[in-house]
Amino acid sequence: MNIRYELIIYWSEEDQAFIVEVPELSGCMADGESYQEAVQNAEIVIQEWIETAQQLGRTIPKPKGHLLFA
Repeated sequence: MNIRYELIIYWSEEDQAFIVEVPELSGCMADGESYQEAVQNAEIVIQEWIETAQQLGRTIPKPKGHLLFA
């Protein structure tokens, strides 16, 4: 799967896991014991999010990416 959505990845001390948020897909999050596992889990959750939205006839946001200004 070719992910083009922005991923926000951080370590959660409380959960003792890496957390991945996909801000462009409402409520889409994943976690994992390692950085790589968290990203792999996010890929699965993104695909499931999109499949569910399609089944429900909802609009799937186009990836915007992230612009950084210095």
